[in-house]
Amino acid sequence: MVVGNIRKMSTHLNDQIKYVLNLSEDVNMNDLIGQEIHLEWRGVIHCIKCSKVTKKSFGQGFCYPCFKTAPESAECIIRPELCRAHLGEGRDPEWEDKHHNQPHIVYLAASSAVKVGVTRCDQVPTRWIDQGATAAIRLAEAPNRYEAGRVEVALKEFFTDKTHWQKMLRNEIDESIDLFSEKKALEDRLPADILDLFSENDEVVHLNYPVLEYPQKVKSQNFDKSPVVHGKLVGIKGQYLLFAGGEVINMRRHTGYYVEIK
Repeated sequence: MVVGNIRKMSTHLNDQIKYVLNLSEDVNMNDLIGQEIHLEWRGVIHCIKCSKVTKKSFGQGFCYPCFKTAPESAECIIRPELCRAHLGEGRDPEWEDKHHNQPHIVYLAASSAVKVGVTRCDQVPTRWIDQGATAAIRLAEAPNRYEAGRVEVALKEFFTDKTHWQKMLRNEIDESIDLFSEKKALEDRLPADILDLFSENDEVVHLNYPVLEYPQKVKSQNFDKSPVVHGKLVGIKGQYLLFAGGEVINMRRHTGYYVEIK
């Protein structure tokens, strides 16, 4: 048995993605696939920012005061075009300068559709894995989060910026997607100031998840409604654990929850 507060599972890109659950000690989740596991929430949630106990988690792990004030939960996390770090502004200018006034990429990711997204350069390929993409390609390279967000806004005319999580978990993949062709097709559709940021890196990165079987019907589990999740672990995709019978649980959704696993 291992206990601790849930954090986003760390990932490593190999021939097959490796997942590690970081509790009081690291748990290699790939080794548990095919086995019966027991996850139980002990009824306690700690804020990932201030570590105080909170009755309810906001924004994937914050107590309410931190959710309202922490730079990690600012609006520009979801809408990078609103970022003001490059102007020396934000909820915490020092944090913003370290995390958002840094090189970012705009990417295209493949799943049930082509998705456009933004992430800091050092978060590649982690961001793609967390979203459950089957493949991804760098589209543009920007000096900061604001400029990357500006590119993303221009691309929303052509691509979604949302991941259909149920289709992702059922592995409903559009096999016809060609990310290299999608990228090249944009060269005749975007203004010059956006094209100036286009990446010369055309590598398509393919992502292989450790899954024995995908659910035909997804049954989402939630510790707030049921503190115990038990069953045969048949796979991991994105930040979801997949169980036999179609039950799934989003571990990132439960960041800060104090659990035991055995």
